[in-house]
Amino acid sequence: MTATTTAPLATASVRATRKPPSDRMRAWATRAPLLPALIFMIAVTQLPFVATLVISFFDWNALYPDARHFTGFSNYTDVLTDADLRHSVWTTVLLTVTVVLASLVLGLLLALLLDRKFRGRGIVRTLLIAPFLVVPVAAALLWKHVLYNPEYGLFNGLLHYVGGPEPDWISNTPLLAVEASLVWQWTPFMMLILLAGLQSRDHQQIEAAKVDGASDWQVFRYLTLPHLRRYLELGALLGSIYIVQNFDAVFTITSGGLGTANLPYTVYQSFYQAHENGLASAAGVLVVIGSIIIATFALRVVSSLFREEVSR
Repeated sequence: MTATTTAPLATASVRATRKPPSDRMRAWATRAPLLPALIFMIAVTQLPFVATLVISFFDWNALYPDARHFTGFSNYTDVLTDADLRHSVWTTVLLTVTVVLASLVLGLLLALLLDRKFRGRGIVRTLLIAPFLVVPVAAALLWKHVLYNPEYGLFNGLLHYVGGPEPDWISNTPLLAVEASLVWQWTPFMMLILLAGLQSRDHQQIEAAKVDGASDWQVFRYLTLPHLRRYLELGALLGSIYIVQNFDAVFTITSGGLGTANLPYTVYQSFYQAHENGLASAAGVLVVIGSIIIATFALRVVSSLFREEVSR
């Protein structure tokens, strides 16, 4: 075939793949109602983040606005080398890992319970979900005053009834006090994810394993647990995203004292109390970067779950 014959064919193929003007107008007409929402999302989320990113490169104290100057990455260096800030990063990691693991274990146990049929299962499920629906500040206030209070709290009231010691929970175990309130609130979330995973199992495969003589523990270890791996990963990643950014429990229960200040509380302290806008912005950017990294893995797990459901 000569070049004179291939040129018209190539032109025809380009015209065939190019959408006619009517199709392009129809595509824009269907997308147009979404443009206001897109513009609003960019204005509310992306522009403030860009402003925060720019401020993080400046030595900017709100009490001395005329003395601000560009410092490059020095604020990030201070965040990573300052002893107090490093301690807040370690506290954030410890708080996140402890709460996520404890919530996953308790959520798995409750999901296994609710996967069985028994009278009143709907009422029990509703009651177990209730802690996750409580406003975070209200939940923290509930634990601080109703449960932890050394004078009239429920825990010390029960210990007084049995003749045990009556400790000051927040002063003696401050980080554990924050972790317990977060575990109470996030266990229902993990339970819902894992319960969805349990109800998506292949029941014929489980029945066949029991017919072959497999015990309940063997069914759980070799069939249920591998099936729940993706759901466990999803719960861990989503829980980590939210708990890394948790501020309410730390602020309400301990006010960041007694070694419980995590990175979000340190950002608040640097910005509103020390008025160090540049340092607080750098710490905030690091929190966002960490959340984005975790969210990327979470999205991959979600997409893999969807692919597995579609392939069935």
